[in-house]
Amino acid sequence: MKKQIILWAMLLAMIANTVQGQKKEREMAPYRKFFVGSTLFVLGNFIPDDPNPPDFAQLNFGYRLTPKDVVSLEMNTWKYAWPLGIPYGPKKTHPDEKYPGYTRDFGVALVYQRFLWEGLYAAVHAMNAKQNYYDESNVKIQSGYQLFMTYRLGYHIPLFKNRFFIEPSVTMTHWPVKTNVPDSFANFENRWPNRFFPEPGLHFGFKF
Repeated sequence: MKKQIILWAMLLAMIANTVQGQKKEREMAPYRKFFVGSTLFVLGNFIPDDPNPPDFAQLNFGYRLTPKDVVSLEMNTWKYAWPLGIPYGPKKTHPDEKYPGYTRDFGVALVYQRFLWEGLYAAVHAMNAKQNYYDESNVKIQSGYQLFMTYRLGYHIPLFKNRFFIEPSVTMTHWPVKTNVPDSFANFENRWPNRFFPEPGLHFGFKF
């Protein structure tokens, strides 16, 4: 719960402090087609005493097809020991909802981003992920596949003559396909929806 509060606080702070000169910044800045980036969700790795540490890493590589259309590849990995569909509240990391182990995911997503007005954009992420299931002794018991969808509404803020950017956003995640789940894990998964909303996001990157 701590990392969700921190991420929401950062998201609201970024939106509240969007400077008035952003439109002028975009108009005067050089046009750059490529970018690399990540997400500040990686800071969740450093939350002390977190009962569900994500061990999260992400790298994005993108290309601007047109001034309004962007495609990118997103590669990430993370682990979790509670079902992702549990809503905010005491059940989020309640011991009774914990897997008998944890899941480690490795995924590659294709992302399409469409700018709607000024820096406002909508994006869809379709990630194919390999899921490795581990028991409480840290022994892998089997692997499965997950299609993990993310639907994002955010705002692109260019910085330093369009060389850098940040993107606060709000998302809904959905995993319509999940295969080869161990029965001991499925017993917990089936208690909760296969979607989560709302979730904060805060991407950043370097353009070239």
